[in-house]
Amino acid sequence: MSAENYRPYQLLDEQGEPLVLRPDLTLPVARVMSTTGIELPVKWYYSGDVFRVKKQLSGSYNQLTQAGIEIVGYKGLKADWECLEVALAGCRDMGIENVTIELSHAKFVDVLMERLDLPEPTKTSLKQALFTKDLSKYNQLSQPLAQTSFFPFINEWPWLFGDFNQVMKVVDTLPDMTALAGIIDQLKETATFIRQLFPTANVTLDLSIPSPQSYYTGMAFRGFTDKSSDYLFSGGRYDDLLTNFQNVKTSAVGVAFDVDALVERTSFPDETPNTLIFFDDDQWQEAEATLTKFANATLCLTDDFEAAKRLAASTNSQLINLTKAVEK
Repeated sequence: MSAENYRPYQLLDEQGEPLVLRPDLTLPVARVMSTTGIELPVKWYYSGDVFRVKKQLSGSYNQLTQAGIEIVGYKGLKADWECLEVALAGCRDMGIENVTIELSHAKFVDVLMERLDLPEPTKTSLKQALFTKDLSKYNQLSQPLAQTSFFPFINEWPWLFGDFNQVMKVVDTLPDMTALAGIIDQLKETATFIRQLFPTANVTLDLSIPSPQSYYTGMAFRGFTDKSSDYLFSGGRYDDLLTNFQNVKTSAVGVAFDVDALVERTSFPDETPNTLIFFDDDQWQEAEATLTKFANATLCLTDDFEAAKRLAASTNSQLINLTKAVEK
């Protein structure tokens, strides 16, 4: 989710102090964690509404329902993978097909930038040009690196998104860097994990974007379908977030679902009854038995057969008559 789509509502309270409507539910969970002394490790789940100022005329809602999980106190990849497993299994169980997982890493850009032989102001400008895809400025700022071993990668960096294996081929052109090796290994292992458990999922990689959330510290992931650009879920690792409320660094990872987006893409059975069962008062057992024979049926509670016929016609339903009433 871009920063443009994640602007919070900022208001003033009665004392003139800034007041922000909650843009997500991870921050409230972190605040509760740090103020209640809950023993770690722990797993949370939550749901509620969040408020974000969306781009004008985008057709998106500024208020949406969010649900998610937070896994706090685990350092390893298992916690990240459980979030992914819950997200993908949930989509599968809801009948949502063609899910694409986009992986990224909050530290990849900064770790690589540190190794480039450029002045700090140039690095800052180069990173901004990379994120905004300002190719003219990016090419100009990266020219001093033309004769370095980094340039084959630098030259492709603005387009470094898409199929996981294709992106990794470009990443493999980088010189060996210990700080970057761990990040690359995590991404490769995670892609393998997803393919093993969810072979129909499409795994992509984007290493040319800013962190989806400012508080992310590690791997991030987002899920969407080919039918819409809206994300079904997004998540990532945020090991430093709790230090905003306490002095102890705590490992944490979470995933949040856009409930509205999930519902829009889930095929639910038609709730309109296709079959109406008309019966007399002493035929309840027979009516209930008949009800179980149809996948989408309901009891007709009218006492008059003519009224039952009118109801069936208005709802485009088949009418089953268990009484001795004669159809005319």
